[in-house]
Amino acid sequence: MRKNKAIPTILGEGCKSEGKINCETDLRIDGHFNGEIHCGATVIIGEQGDINSNIIANEVIVAGKVTGDIQAQDRLTILKNGQIDGNVHVTQLIIVEGGMLNGTSKMGRPSSAPVKEKNRKLAQQPEAG
Repeated sequence: MRKNKAIPTILGEGCKSEGKINCETDLRIDGHFNGEIHCGATVIIGEQGDINSNIIANEVIVAGKVTGDIQAQDRLTILKNGQIDGNVHVTQLIIVEGGMLNGTSKMGRPSSAPVKEKNRKLAQQPEAG
């Protein structure tokens, strides 16, 4: 018997949000987001996605626009309409014809702790208030 796969977190087209997103399941953004993203799975920026954020994730797929730095433990894929204005540190980089990377790229395993460990530490920190 297969385990049920977790439902991904979605910020749909037409939605605007800001702040910090920490998640362990896949995340898809088709709207506007301003803040920070830490994801222990895959982050997908849809064609209508417009992100002003640094992203730390296991895998990132960009079909929209990202302004900010990306750190992917596994792979970063920039699709034909995707655009990144920022620096990337990834293990694998795939840029489909038409995709744009305006920044520097560093290949190899990011030196920071695994994303899940970072998210666990962030979750344990008390909120300021």
